[in-house]
This record gives sequence, C-alpha cells and structure tokens, in this order.
Amino acid sequence: MFKPVSSRVSFPELDAKVLQRWKDKDVFRRTESERPDAPLFMMYEGPPTANGSPGIHHVLARVFKDVICRYRTMKGYRVQRKGGWDTHGLPVELEVEKELGLKSKKEIEEYGIEEFNKRCRESVFRYVKEWETMTDRIGYWVDMEDPYVTLHNNYIETGWWMLKTLWDRDLLYQTMRGTPHCPRCVTSLSSHEVALGYRENTPDPSVFVKFQVDPAATSGKAGDKAAVLEKLGAGNFDVFFLAW
Repeated sequence: MFKPVSSRVSFPELDAKVLQRWKDKDVFRRTESERPDAPLFMMYEGPPTANGSPGIHHVLARVFKDVICRYRTMKGYRVQRKGGWDTHGLPVELEVEKELGLKSKKEIEEYGIEEFNKRCRESVFRYVKEWETMTDRIGYWVDMEDPYVTLHNNYIETGWWMLKTLWDRDLLYQTMRGTPHCPRCVTSLSSHEVALGYRENTPDPSVFVKFQVDPAATSGKAGDKAAVLEKLGAGNFDVFFLAW
C-alpha cells in the first residue's frame, strides 16, 4: 500500500530525504553499473575551474546536463558521467598575478616562471571542496572520484593524439583569422576569455590618421592616379586620405 499523499509538504525536508536515500542506496553508481549490455551514453562534463567558488550560473548549467542524462537513463541507456577540472587558461594566471601583485610579463619572469606555474597549479584546486558540496547539494550526478584534469599528461597527450588522428585523415586545414590580443598579457584571447567581459573594463581608443595628398608628386605623370587626384581637387585645396 502506498502512503497517503499529504497536501502539506515540506519541500526542504523532502529534498533532504531524497538526497539521503540516493546516498544510502548508492543510486548513482548503480545507474552506471547496471544494464551492462545496454547502449552506452557517455557525458564528459565541460570542466569547471576550481580556482573560484561556484555560482548560481553553474547550478543552471548543471541542471541542463543532468536533465539530459536522466532522460537517457529513462530511455534505457547505460549512462556514464565523467567529471573533470579545467586547469588551464588566462583567468587562472590573472588570479595568481593579483595575489602576487604582479603587473606584467616581465615581473612574472623576474618572480620566476617555475615558481609562478607552481602557484597556478595550486590555485586551480583551491575550491574543490566547495564544488563537491554544491554538486551533492543540488543532486547533480557526476563521477568526481576519477576526474580528468587538463594539466595531467594523459589528458594532454590524448589531445595530441586526437590532432594527429585528424591530421592523418586529412581533416585539418590551415587558414587565417583575426583574434583579440592583450598587449599586457602578451597573448591572444580565446572566445571564452573575450566573453568574460574585458570590453567593459578596458579603454579601447580608436586611432585615425590622415595623409595629405601631394599634388606635385603626380604632376606631369599620366595615368589614372593623376586623373583621380585632379577630380578630387588636389590642385586647388588640401586633400587627405583617412586611415583608421
């Protein structure tokens, strides 16, 4: 017999009971180990950086991921969820620079690149406990006991292997593209780094340069150039070309 459904429900209390039941029954691990012959659905989480505390936007992103994985479980798949830690990127270095009071690449070199890299490695795991607490609290299922870490050699070498495989299959091509560049950090910025909002805090003056046309430089010369300058009136008043 099912218990009567009460119209007076304490949702915080119910939430705590469900989370505890999942933990006591090891429900997450059982969803990974059961159905060994079922088709596999593998989710590699886009890894967060643990050099900062999790925010409400991380909760929202993880809800989307969790809903998809739970849906696949209900559809009969054997769902595995691999967690990871992002330990690379300019934000990590900028955070350590602030802590050390460094303001340029030259100051980093004077401080010592090896020691600076060591501080960066330490910083990326600073808030792991807070992330684990948040993960459990919102009921998000992901394997954080054996995460992939982007600074580990096996992850880096896997990236090299993938590039080599794509190259061997003639799936890579070389082209040109413009990218934002940070003169202070002496590096190009990724789309993710640009999305952090540098435009709001960075002066970006436009430079306009005008070049005066010298009519004497074309006098006596035939051709389209002299004719164009004559039409512009270069012989009667000052004419400039504008570059910006």
